Amino acid sequence: MHYHYATPASDCGYSRCSLYKIKSKLVSVAGSDSLLQMAAFTQPGVVQLDETATKESLATPWNVVVHNDPINLMTYVTMVFQRVFGYPREKAKRHMLEVHQRGRSIVWSGGREQAEHYVHQLQSYQLLTTMEKSEP
Repeated sequence: MHYHYATPASDCGYSRCSLYKIKSKLVSVAGSDSLLQMAAFTQPGVVQLDETATKESLATPWNVVVHNDPINLMTYVTMVFQRVFGYPREKAKRHMLEVHQRGRSIVWSGGREQAEHYVHQLQSYQLLTTMEKSEP
């Protein structure tokens, strides 16, 4: 790891000189020795990461949950489910009734990015919506 710092150039004849010499200094940081050793054996600019944890977190399904609120009409909530998810009227109505009677409904389950997209869409329709990790 290199640390660069600037010093004023000594050969500058102007009082408002903006020329600087760049000095390079190797800085040793505690715990960075393994990083420096790893960098010596890999290609420059390439970082190797342990991908197992990342793949597992991406593979976990996420639930989009709509919660009951006293503001939106039941017909409006049904219409939003039809628009956002493309659900037929009966399926949208079942989810709306579950929200109304049980206080919440899992309206969709799948990948995290798509779940975030649905949460933002439902929130733009003023529905109280969250997402949670699906339990196996």
